[in-house]
Amino acid sequence: MGAVDEGIAAFTGIADSSAYVVTAAADGHRAGCLVGFASQCSIRPVRFAVWLSKANHTYRLALATTALAVHQLPQHRHDLAARFGSLCSARTDKFSGLDWEEGPEGAVVLSDSLAWFVGRIHDRCDGGDHVAFLLDPIAAHAPDPGPPLSLHDVGDITAGHPV
Repeated sequence: MGAVDEGIAAFTGIADSSAYVVTAAADGHRAGCLVGFASQCSIRPVRFAVWLSKANHTYRLALATTALAVHQLPQHRHDLAARFGSLCSARTDKFSGLDWEEGPEGAVVLSDSLAWFVGRIHDRCDGGDHVAFLLDPIAAHAPDPGPPLSLHDVGDITAGHPV
């Protein structure tokens, strides 16, 4: 690892942003994944970007849909993060046994999330091994947010797809 790589790793290690679960549904299939790269990226209009790995099954479904659901998990739900971060949607029904409902534009909304929003896909940007999905929020629910699960909290989860 070079000096720049070490510096960037130290820089990003200081920030402890939320870990997100992004879900997608298309053509009768559904998928979801744990996402570490995500942020609001515009105030007017409000826009949010989530970055999906090209190696991820959720990415492939996201290419075939019009909207994605983005969830913040409660701090005590490491189990949900592990389910969506360490299993592959192509081989496992990650939604089996979970409470979920169909949201706007057929998006999959997890009932056990701390907060969620559904965003219509406005654009995509290829960033290398991840693609940003620029979302226009069309529905949101944040009843009484407590502390969210953070990237630091899920650092022990091994990806369910090649990195």
